Amino acid sequence: MSASEQQLSSQASDIAAVLQARIKSGQLDVPMLPEVAGRVATLSQDPESDAVKLAQLIQSDQSLAGHVMRIANSAAYSPNATLVSLQQAITRLGMNLISDIAVAASISTKMFHTPGFEAHVDAIWRHALATALWSKEVARACRRNVEATFLCGLLHSIGRPVVLHAAIEIAAAEGFELGEGDALALEVRYQQPVGIAVAEKWEMPKIVCQAIRHFSDYQQAPEAAEQTAMISAGAGLASHMLEPDTLPLQQLLDRAAFADVNLYQDEIEQLLEKSADILSTMETMTT
Repeated sequence: MSASEQQLSSQASDIAAVLQARIKSGQLDVPMLPEVAGRVATLSQDPESDAVKLAQLIQSDQSLAGHVMRIANSAAYSPNATLVSLQQAITRLGMNLISDIAVAASISTKMFHTPGFEAHVDAIWRHALATALWSKEVARACRRNVEATFLCGLLHSIGRPVVLHAAIEIAAAEGFELGEGDALALEVRYQQPVGIAVAEKWEMPKIVCQAIRHFSDYQQAPEAAEQTAMISAGAGLASHMLEPDTLPLQQLLDRAAFADVNLYQDEIEQLLEKSADILSTMETMTT
């Protein structure tokens, strides 16, 4: 029996009813995305935007600007140079990469109050970041546009921590503690509609909403089937890299998403050679 089909306790069923009502009425408590991060995400999708606008926007949040510059100057991105300004970083690394770094730096596990589930939420976030990074590699290997791929991968599972946050809050209001089994079953059952609600609340590009909605059935995505297939492939690479016992190599190679984006075994194995670089980049972006 899958987690989404698991029988809930009577208390968890009550939580589910409240969650469903909040989702349906649009009254779900969604964490606020830092304003600059939302504007950076929008600007990165605007073909008329330029490096000056992006630098000015990031510099309006000094903490974010410092974080972006630290990552841009890391060995993962600038091993042989020292970048002294955001304008220089954008010129050297590109608007899309700096935008990705800024958005990822703005969204973290600190946004979600999930007492008792901090390690689980941290694992969700690490997998999401790994998915974003791998999805860009898949897009490059497919010779496809990578512009929105990172953002789609980063947010494909954003509903999971938000469901946990909401479920814990509802349980506390009702005066009982949420058990781990019920919490994880609720997370799986409601993460998709909640993820869509989060992306819409944050005014993310339409392609991000489609990637969340159709992550498990990407062939049904009306305008983003190929993009979402690349996210699915990236998620598989992330799972194999982070927890190879849960997704062994042969199972990874057999994932339909790779065939659907015309990547075959030798190309997947070549991608896997980038695992050390992906892990290094992840550590740079999360410390």
